[in-house]
Amino acid sequence: MRVLGVNAVFHDPAAALVADGHIIAAAEEERFSRRKHGKSAVPFATWELPEAAMRFCLERGGLKPGGLDAVAYSYDPTLAPDHGDVTADAWEPLRTLYARRAPSFLRTALPGLDPARVVHVGHHVAHAASAYLAAGWEDCAVLVCDGRGERASMLGGRVRDGRLDVLVTQPLPHSLGFLYSALTEHLGFRRDSDEYKVMALASHGRPTYLQELRELVWADGAGGFCVEPIDFARWAPALSGGDGWERAHADLAASVQTRLEEVLLALLGWLHRETGASRLAMAGGVALNCVANTRLLREGPFDEIFVQPAAGDAGTALGAALWVAREHGGDRIAPMGTADLGRSWDDDALLTRLRAAGISPERPVDVADAAAEILASDGIVAWFQGAAEFGPRALGHRSLLANPCHEANLERLNEVKGREQFRPVAPIVTVERAAEIFRDGPIPSPYMLFTHRVRDEWRSRIPAVVHVDGSARAQTVDRRSEPLMAAVVDAFERRTGVPVLVNTSLNTAGRPMVDDPRDALECLGSAPVDALVIGPYLVRRALALPAAAAA
Repeated sequence: MRVLGVNAVFHDPAAALVADGHIIAAAEEERFSRRKHGKSAVPFATWELPEAAMRFCLERGGLKPGGLDAVAYSYDPTLAPDHGDVTADAWEPLRTLYARRAPSFLRTALPGLDPARVVHVGHHVAHAASAYLAAGWEDCAVLVCDGRGERASMLGGRVRDGRLDVLVTQPLPHSLGFLYSALTEHLGFRRDSDEYKVMALASHGRPTYLQELRELVWADGAGGFCVEPIDFARWAPALSGGDGWERAHADLAASVQTRLEEVLLALLGWLHRETGASRLAMAGGVALNCVANTRLLREGPFDEIFVQPAAGDAGTALGAALWVAREHGGDRIAPMGTADLGRSWDDDALLTRLRAAGISPERPVDVADAAAEILASDGIVAWFQGAAEFGPRALGHRSLLANPCHEANLERLNEVKGREQFRPVAPIVTVERAAEIFRDGPIPSPYMLFTHRVRDEWRSRIPAVVHVDGSARAQTVDRRSEPLMAAVVDAFERRTGVPVLVNTSLNTAGRPMVDDPRDALECLGSAPVDALVIGPYLVRRALALPAAAAA
């Protein structure tokens, strides 16, 4: 069965293609439109159809719209609240109307599509399927937690023989995702976008207000929870633009982060008692909280936790497609083996792009060794290889690489990217070396969705990637699937004795991650990056700057 999945109701519009049970392609519209999270000044514009992402997925699969067996749309208007319902927000009628008319919109965007082939999939069911089906688990528990779906903010369930049985949902207005988003906005950041900044800020504080929050946010003992209205200003004044934070703001972030973890642990305890499962699949925006994920794995009742790498709303496009392929087509779903599901260019196409920008690149005999030489000399390398990653994490295909041995490189990279200085950068390490450097986190950890403690003897050796609390969000690389990145790490170790690199996303402030070669050249021309390694080619900034700026 050939199914195109679409998310276009909330933020993060995206598309994914599943054919005969295999994930063929997946991409977020922001990588094409260059609007981060698909957001604009007009609220309902965030519900745009991911037209460019849909076209890419079909092209990657060699399909025309008429060749699709189904289009899976990750919102079910029949589940939406009635107008005036307590679960509705101001945009709910328009959101529901948009979803109802999706078949017509899709027929216009995809000429040749039969609108009768559009299938609406519940938002949280799509989230759930994106986790348990992508994991390849026929038997597990499932937890979805985010801001909201049609009329709920959480789903807990049991998967048997690959089929989902929903055990519990949490009706709105109670929402752990909205709790965290409201705090994000109170601290001067963008809600539904910058929640990861709150997680980073929390490490700089103490949970001073935890006891008071326990009286406002609690698990109900029956698989659900309650979130009372909270005035964060009672503890810390609201900020504008995220600047000027003080200890009270960090303490507030730490308090909410800790309470979130406690409630999630309670939900997992109930879910484990109900299911008896040893494995847990997680999705939803809250599942991108890698600090919470690590505590759930360390202290929770499940032996193994899988978090889908595009766990936010973009991932519902994938989940909807997987669910329809399984439930409607009866396809056996192949596990998600990689997040590298986006656009890619072959060597000739890259060279054509570079020459069109007036650049004659170097082509080193060993491009990994050439990159390691620059990194060992404390240069910053923009790294553009293979297919773009699906999800918010740079996993070694669209990355900025740097030397972790110098503490000043944290500040330097945050300046390159225009980020707040309290935010950490991540280490990348080969999977076989990870355990000697990192502990208290899952290994392998290919999707950067858990944190690890840096072993004491390594903290002074890789200070740029050690967060203020001694942790690091490590990504492990398997040299069988990522031989080029492993070769860079190896070559860097030969020069420095350190088998770790800094890996952060290839983008600048407020911009989506680089996707197209043109985006990479613009980044090279606008940011103080020393070199771009793009496919087998090396472009040094000093030589490329005039052409890149003109591109």
